[in-house]
Amino acid sequence: MAGISEYGDYDGLGLAELVREGEVTPRELCEEAIARIELLNPELNAVITPMYDRARAWIEGAQLEGPFAGVPFLLKDLVESYAGVRLTMGSRSCRDFVPTRDSELVQRFKQAGLVILGKTNVPEFGLTAVTESRFLGPCRNPWNVDHTPGGSSGGSAAAVASGMVPLASANDGGGSIRIPASCCGLFGLKPSRGRNPTGPDAAELWQGLAVSHVLTRSVRDCAAMLDCTCGPEPGSMYEARAPSRSFVQEVGRETEPIRIAFSSKALIGTKVHPDCIAAVEHSAKLLEQLGHRVEEAEPEIDGSRLARAFLCLVFAEVAVDLEQLQYLMGRKFRTDEIEEMTWVLGSVGRSLRAVDLARARRQWGDAARAMGRFHLEYDVFLTPTMAYPPSRIGALQPSTLEIQMMKWTKRLRAGGLLRLSGIVDGMAEKILERVPFTQLANLTGQPAVSMPLFWNSAGLPIGVQFTAPIGDEATLIRLGAQLERAEPWFDK
Repeated sequence: MAGISEYGDYDGLGLAELVREGEVTPRELCEEAIARIELLNPELNAVITPMYDRARAWIEGAQLEGPFAGVPFLLKDLVESYAGVRLTMGSRSCRDFVPTRDSELVQRFKQAGLVILGKTNVPEFGLTAVTESRFLGPCRNPWNVDHTPGGSSGGSAAAVASGMVPLASANDGGGSIRIPASCCGLFGLKPSRGRNPTGPDAAELWQGLAVSHVLTRSVRDCAAMLDCTCGPEPGSMYEARAPSRSFVQEVGRETEPIRIAFSSKALIGTKVHPDCIAAVEHSAKLLEQLGHRVEEAEPEIDGSRLARAFLCLVFAEVAVDLEQLQYLMGRKFRTDEIEEMTWVLGSVGRSLRAVDLARARRQWGDAARAMGRFHLEYDVFLTPTMAYPPSRIGALQPSTLEIQMMKWTKRLRAGGLLRLSGIVDGMAEKILERVPFTQLANLTGQPAVSMPLFWNSAGLPIGVQFTAPIGDEATLIRLGAQLERAEPWFDK
C-alpha cells in the first residue's frame, strides 16, 4: 500500500480485509498510521501519548485475530486503562498516574485485533463539551482548525475525522461520543446502559450515566466493534438484553418503515441555531422519502427539572472522582493541579445532601418511564445532536470574572455557598444550552446515535441524533446503514 490517500480510502473492516488477503501487513498499516499522526498531530493536537514502540512490539509478539486484526486504533485518555501507560484524564494532577492492568474494554479491543498506537486528548476529567484542558492544550477540528472537535472525546474524533485511524475509543456520560461525532462528521453511537463493560475498576460509571464505545466513519465499523465488545463481565451491575443477531448483520438487513418522531425544540427551552433546525428538517424529509412515517412530536418531560437532576449527579460524581483519584495516587492534589471549574464542581458536589441525590435519581427514573411510554407510539426520536454548530476554540471557556470568582471560592472552600447562590448552576446551564439534547439518553440508559447528514454553509458538520428504546441498538444500526446508503458521508 503506497501513500496516505489510499490508506484513508478504507474503513477499519476494509483495512482488516486487506490484511487477511495479504495485500498489506499489520506493520505496514501501523507505520502508515504513525506517519499520518506525525504529519497531522502538530496542528490538531489529537494524540497526546504516543505508544508507537508498544504497538510495534504488540504486532511482533501477539497473534492478531478478530475482525479488526492489524487495524490501527487510538484509545481515549479517560476511563479505559492500559497497563503501564499513563492515564492523565486531561489533568495535571494525574500526569504520573500509570495503571497496572488493562480495563476489560481494552482487553476486548485487543482481542478484536486492534493495534493501539496511542491515547487521545480530553478535557480535564471529561467534564466539558469542548476539548481544551489547561494541561494538554486545545484539540482542533479537522474541518476548521479554529473550531472545537467537541468533547469530551474530542481527540478521538479529530483523529478519526482527519484519517489518522479509521476508528478510536470514546465514552459518553452526557454526550461525549455524540457531541464530537456531530462536530467532526462521524457516526457516534452511545450504547444502552449495560451493553459494554466498565470493569474491573468500576462497577458502574457515574451511577450508570456513562458508557463506552467508539467513533467511526462507517456504520459497519461501529456495529462490528459493538459485536466485539458487548456482553456482561463478572460483577456487572447492568446487562442490556442480548441482541437477536449480531449487530454487523443488521447493516445489510432491509429496513422496514418505522415510526419516527422529530423535534428541534430543546427540552430546557433554550434557543436552537437555525443550522441545527435545518439539519433535522433535512433528515426528516429524507426519512419520509425512504418510506418512514415521520411526524413532529416530543415526550412529556420537564427538561429544566431533568437538567438540574443531571447536574446534581455530575457534581456529586466529580467530588467522589477527585477523592478516589487521590486515594489511588496516595497523595493530596495541590490546588494548582486542578482547574478552577473542576475544583468548584467537586466542592459543590461535597455540599450536596443525600436527599438531593435521591431526588435526582427519582427524576431520572421518571424520565425513563416517560420515554418508555413515548416509544410505545414511536420507534425512534429524532433531534439535533447539538443546539449550535461547533464553537470556536476558547469560546466556551469561563470568563475572566468567572475564573476570579472560582479562585475566590477555591481559597475559601465555599462550595456550599456557591451552590446556594445559583452561580454554578448558571455556569453549567450555559454549557447545557449548547448541548441540551444528549443528556436524556444517559439518564434513561437508552441507545442514541449522532449521524452526519448535514453540513452548514461554513462547511462544518451538523449531526442529528436518533434515540431508540433501551436495548435496541439494532434499529439505530439498520437505520444508520440505510441513511449511509442514501446520503453517503464516508468520502466527504
